[in-house]
Amino acid sequence: MSNENSFAYNCREFAQMRNVEVLPWEEQGGRLFRQSINRTDDFFELNFHTEGVVHIPCDICLDDMDQTIETDDRLVVKFGEEYSEDDELVTVAENEGILDVAWFIYEFIDLNIPIKHVHAPGKCNPAMIEKLNEHSAARSGEEEEETVDPRWEALLKLKK
Repeated sequence: MSNENSFAYNCREFAQMRNVEVLPWEEQGGRLFRQSINRTDDFFELNFHTEGVVHIPCDICLDDMDQTIETDDRLVVKFGEEYSEDDELVTVAENEGILDVAWFIYEFIDLNIPIKHVHAPGKCNPAMIEKLNEHSAARSGEEEEETVDPRWEALLKLKK
């Protein structure tokens, strides 16, 4: 038995979770979740297709940038005595019988965001890039004279 649903997910659900970086997603749209459920005698197989745009800060200039996300994920769910999660297998307590997939969808999205968030070359905020270059520790064209402690200078003479 198979069942497939496509739906837009409300970003406010993510706002209630801890350590959420995937906001704001809702203001500019561009997200789609497709979920298919295949049921066998022993378990449910949930397949998720997620595509959209996540708005995150650039690591260099700190301006918001759009990161495209497209991912296909799978969860296997079965009923058992108590709730547990092992890799792709989730056991739901039989007396409860409900599985909220919001956290799993959030994790699927979050795990597909690249570690380094950087604009395409030339797209960073020019004012911020200028400030970064101005305050950079290693500036080109300027070399500071090294003053050597006289005690070290004497040792350097022995080295030669």
